[in-house]
Amino acid sequence: MTLTNEDLFAISQLLDVKLEAGLKPIENDTREMKESIVSLKDEIHRLKLCNENIVLPRLNTIESCYTSTYNRYKDYADRMDAAFVDIDLLKKVAEMHSEQIQKLA
Repeated sequence: MTLTNEDLFAISQLLDVKLEAGLKPIENDTREMKESIVSLKDEIHRLKLCNENIVLPRLNTIESCYTSTYNRYKDYADRMDAAFVDIDLLKKVAEMHSEQIQKLA
C-alpha cells in the first residue's frame, strides 16, 4: 500500500487535531496556574504593604510605650524600698499618735 501526498496530508491533519485536543487541557491548566501565581503575588504584595504601613508603625509605638514605662520604673526602683520603709514608719507613728490621743480623751 502506497500513501499519496493527500493521504499523508490527511493523516497529518488528524494528528494535528488529536494533538491540539490533547494539549488544550494542559494549556488551560497552565493558564490557570499563571493566574493563581499572579493573584498570590498580588496578595503577598498587599500583605507586605499592610505590614509596612500599619503593623510595623503600631509595633514601634507599642515598643516605645513599654520602653519608656520600663525606664521610668527602673529609675525609681531603688527609691521604692525607701518609700516602703517610710510608709511603715508613718503607720507606726500614726498608730502611736492615735493611742496618745485616745489616752488624752
